[in-house]
Amino acid sequence: MDKMEQWFGTGEGFPWEEKEILRYLGHRGQEIPENVKQLIGECQRELENAAAARSVCAEYPLAIQDHVIDMGVLQTKSRNLEKNLRDCGRILIFGATLGSRVDVLLKRYGQLSVSRAVVLQAASAAMLETYCDYCNEAWREEYQKKGWYLRPRFSPGYGDFPLECQKEIFAVLELSKRIGVTLTDSLLMAPSKSVTAVIGLSKKPGTCSVQGCEACGKISCEYRR
Repeated sequence: MDKMEQWFGTGEGFPWEEKEILRYLGHRGQEIPENVKQLIGECQRELENAAAARSVCAEYPLAIQDHVIDMGVLQTKSRNLEKNLRDCGRILIFGATLGSRVDVLLKRYGQLSVSRAVVLQAASAAMLETYCDYCNEAWREEYQKKGWYLRPRFSPGYGDFPLECQKEIFAVLELSKRIGVTLTDSLLMAPSKSVTAVIGLSKKPGTCSVQGCEACGKISCEYRR
């Protein structure tokens, strides 16, 4: 059975990172009350039953000249992203989502229970990160066999990577058609627990342990690791 089938729709088995949930809840090392621990567990089980994670990924050529990052299907300028993509010759562009049923849960409890809605928001954000990590690891293994090494994923809106690049990413990946994710006029994604990102591919070995927060220049963010 595929890991995705084990994780989603069964109510058990998802490899939760509890510290990530606590981070999104603003935890700073204080003791966690038993009732909060219980609520987190309940929210985890609800999300495992509701989530239907899907992703799409495509590979494109990459060229950087005069600080212009050309990914074949879009061009942009970003000092943070340029640094992230140093020594890379190809790039992966991907999108992922937990699906619309998670939004239904969030909306329902937003009206019924503020405390549960807050925990669900944190847990669903952590779930999406873990799912993306799983996808990244699968691609890392696949591309390393071909002699390519993945760099950390980097999303529009991180650092100085323009959020407006979402438009090109959505168009080229056909995210609405392929995984049911749409983009609003204000560049927000629906379902809300969705993400897009780029991942550099380099012929030079390098680690891929650095993730979103460490690659982002927004050091004042309250959710920073």
